[in-house]
Amino acid sequence: QVLLVESGGDSVQAGGSLRLSCDASVYTHLNLCLGWFRQAPGKEREEVARIDYTGPTTYADSVKGRFTISKDDSTKTLYLQMNSLRPEDTAMYYCAAARQSWVRCSRTEFSEWGQGTQVTVSS
Repeated sequence: QVLLVESGGDSVQAGGSLRLSCDASVYTHLNLCLGWFRQAPGKEREEVARIDYTGPTTYADSVKGRFTISKDDSTKTLYLQMNSLRPEDTAMYYCAAARQSWVRCSRTEFSEWGQGTQVTVSS
């Protein structure tokens, strides 16, 4: 059973924006660490952003000031707003959820992954 379903990926020009969504409605609540990762062809998967169940967020240096992670507890949806996109942002983007609820990101690990949504940024 797929617990996380991403959407919103597309092909855009550099400087453009996209908003990725991750449907986590299968979960009974979103009081857990959630994150976005990406993987470009030939590269290792990298963490883009995470949001603690209490709300604090963390970003990779490469996306700080351009990307924003957020969640809607009522719809159980995770978002990634991506602005000022660059060709180097091209990748498959995955959302992830931690193994344990009610635990800070620093004390748990991601255990569930979606199947990904493709983002392509052309120059």
